[in-house]
Amino acid sequence: MNAQKNSRVPVALTIAGSDSGGGAGIQADLRTFAFHCVHGTSAITCVTAQNTLGVNRVDAMPPEAVVAQIQAVVEDIGVQAAKTGMLLNQEIIFAVAQQVETLQIENLVVDPVMVSRTGAQLIDDDAVKTLCQTLIPKAAIITPNRYEAQILSGLEIYSLEDMQAAAEIIHKTLGTKAVLVKGGGMQGNLRGVDIWFDGEKLEILTCQQVETTNTHGTGCTLSAAIAANLAKGKNLWPAVEQAKEYVTTALTYALDIGEGQGPVGHFFPLWELGTRD
Repeated sequence: MNAQKNSRVPVALTIAGSDSGGGAGIQADLRTFAFHCVHGTSAITCVTAQNTLGVNRVDAMPPEAVVAQIQAVVEDIGVQAAKTGMLLNQEIIFAVAQQVETLQIENLVVDPVMVSRTGAQLIDDDAVKTLCQTLIPKAAIITPNRYEAQILSGLEIYSLEDMQAAAEIIHKTLGTKAVLVKGGGMQGNLRGVDIWFDGEKLEILTCQQVETTNTHGTGCTLSAAIAANLAKGKNLWPAVEQAKEYVTTALTYALDIGEGQGPVGHFFPLWELGTRD
């Protein structure tokens, strides 16, 4: 059972991979939770050796180790929301889905990390099938990027209308409560435009486009911010709206570090203060 504690601080759990460069994954999620005044807990699914230039190595955690981490957190501390990121393989996905059901984890945000923003598939077809059959139906919301939405809907996505159709198909066929198709990988005026669909309301979320190449971790950050807002008791739609606003602002303070793609500035108020010293 998911322990119900009368904590003064809301708690969120991230089930994802570790990014040694600190820009995405567990590291980005925990920073996002902290920014929102939510206590962050974690279950690490894989360890990556990566930096701003790319990923050099990935080592999966044993599924039993992932399960043990989730149980240790939920059975003692309790969580008000959780998010998943890179689950890497079929065995880990199935184990996480079982724990979500057994421990009755609510307010689950699934970032279906299957394809990078550039279109490179990150997990195999069997893992995609397991994700669709076991974990996504348990989600309050899933947040696929353009290429992930193409896989989940079976549509080629080039236009706003394509994004809207994909959101509706994903919602109808996979059983999640809500879908947010992200437009970060779209071109032109559609870059950064997201589509929300919950079975009743179809909404277009827009934001001011931020001209930066330092966008590493935006997907992780968005899903973590949604989970943080849900942990604080906010309803799903306001949680998404506020999460998108947070990511957009963090992008304006993106960190120009390394020789490649830097991360967003999760603690932008502190960066601003630091420049005054």
